[in-house]
Amino acid sequence: MQTYTAPLRDMRFVMHELHDSADLAKLPGLQEVTPDLLNAILEEAAKFIGATLLPLNAGGDAEGCHYEDGVVRTPNGFKAAYQAFVEGGWGSLNADPAYGGQGLPESVSKLVEEMICGCNLAFGLYPGLSHGAYLALKSHGSKELKDLYLPKMVDGSWSGTMCLTEAHCGTDLGLLRTKALPQQDGSYRVSGSKIFISAGEHDLTKNIIHLVLARLPDAAPGVKGISLFLVPKFLPNADGSVGARNGVRCVGIEHKMGIKGSATCQLNFDQATGWLVGEPHKGMQAMFVMMNSERLSVGTQGLGVGELAYQSAAAYAKERLQGRALGGAKHPEKSADPNRASRRAPYADDHASLQRGLPGARVLGRECARSHGPGQGPRRTHGSRGFRRAADAGGEGAVYRSGLGDDQSRFADLRWPRLRRRSWHGAVGA
Repeated sequence: MQTYTAPLRDMRFVMHELHDSADLAKLPGLQEVTPDLLNAILEEAAKFIGATLLPLNAGGDAEGCHYEDGVVRTPNGFKAAYQAFVEGGWGSLNADPAYGGQGLPESVSKLVEEMICGCNLAFGLYPGLSHGAYLALKSHGSKELKDLYLPKMVDGSWSGTMCLTEAHCGTDLGLLRTKALPQQDGSYRVSGSKIFISAGEHDLTKNIIHLVLARLPDAAPGVKGISLFLVPKFLPNADGSVGARNGVRCVGIEHKMGIKGSATCQLNFDQATGWLVGEPHKGMQAMFVMMNSERLSVGTQGLGVGELAYQSAAAYAKERLQGRALGGAKHPEKSADPNRASRRAPYADDHASLQRGLPGARVLGRECARSHGPGQGPRRTHGSRGFRRAADAGGEGAVYRSGLGDDQSRFADLRWPRLRRRSWHGAVGA
């Protein structure tokens, strides 16, 4: 059985003590953000996410998504949970109030995202991809595109994706073949195929907004010839309502080893109507806003899943039958005593290597979130500064009181290993 209780004490430590949350009120637009408000947000998020998303996690993975004739259905309970999620405003915490968002700091939103990933990573990929698409469109889209699409994406009635990878070239985007032909009305006709598209087709929202990398007829070879296009599943009417179906279709979903509640799709674009985002041949620059946001989210996903794994493993180890207690039977009605009573296994309460990493990862994740500029992805320089900040949390070796134990506070040793660069893209789909 999966066990998860949001680590609010650790989160409050990082937010209020390691970083003085009162300083947030000094920033433009955050004058009303107080420590009490932040605590209330985290507490309510923990209640909602734990009660709504965690119960769907194991069942969603066992059931998976269903594909039939271009239509994808998410696992039982996902649609109702998503509706409750958007009605609660949990997907718009850090979005711009100009488009209906709540304007809260990215660092606070990341703590809520950690809870979502811990309770149900597959579910979290749907709003997570939407937020990345929102950031890219907000940073590089025209005023007309932003005014039409962003309010719907912020309120959760429309979702978003990123469409990069193609079957013939994998992650080498310089070889992509998807084409975009300009039309007299200023739109483009997009044709090509994309694979590994997380949330590319589903039944949670009324419309899906695809950000697609493609080439114009005069494009140079390689990545310098790539442009970015907005291609909706349904063409919107002038009043913002959903109109005619566009020329994009899901032709299959991947059969995966895990996170099966998230639909990883193969998409075909057949003369689909789209609009240019940013400048011609500058698509990678625009898309990197979303890509960098997703990279930070992948780290947050690892932190959330690590917390879930630690708590579930610790709970199981404490209750696992493990011989008789050294001082005599503690539970004679059972065939053996659980670890909690027998104390035969010193690792039952520790799981030390995993426990040590979680608080430090949370510190680093929040430091990365703090380095976001308004409406931008993480800046390139945040990495080393974030590591220094995490290490400085408790001096050399970075030791600070984590409070993860039931009967005593423990010290967590946050020594940082060398990180090896890896492809973030295969972890979440692209």
